[in-house]
Amino acid sequence: MSRASTSAAIFKTVIIQGILLSMAIAVVGGAAAFFAVGMSGLISAFIGAGLAVAFTTLTALAVWLGGKLPLGGFYGVVLGGWLLKVIVFITILAVLNHTDGLSRPTIFFTIVASVLGGLAIDAVAVLRSRVPVVEG
Repeated sequence: MSRASTSAAIFKTVIIQGILLSMAIAVVGGAAAFFAVGMSGLISAFIGAGLAVAFTTLTALAVWLGGKLPLGGFYGVVLGGWLLKVIVFITILAVLNHTDGLSRPTIFFTIVASVLGGLAIDAVAVLRSRVPVVEG
């Protein structure tokens, strides 16, 4: 794996690897849930992985966009994006909670696996990068 040398390259790596990870989790988790609870497990795994991809990508984009702004703008974009994601996430979970035929444990474990994997991807991408911290 090559080392990223710009912040844009880091965010591109994070987004692509996050999508690939969530797809893999959706396939593996979906297969396991399909054999455990049937078609509702497969659909639930895809919903959980899709939510994880959407929110992980939005986080990376908010930090990337905020990085182009002054410090106050950065905090505004990142905090505003976080608040928006929390509200949307709670709304989606409330709607899904009232939807019959979904496997709630499958959605939960798929989201947890995708988020933990996404955090690992973020950490590895930043640690492997070669972006100068101090301009000089």
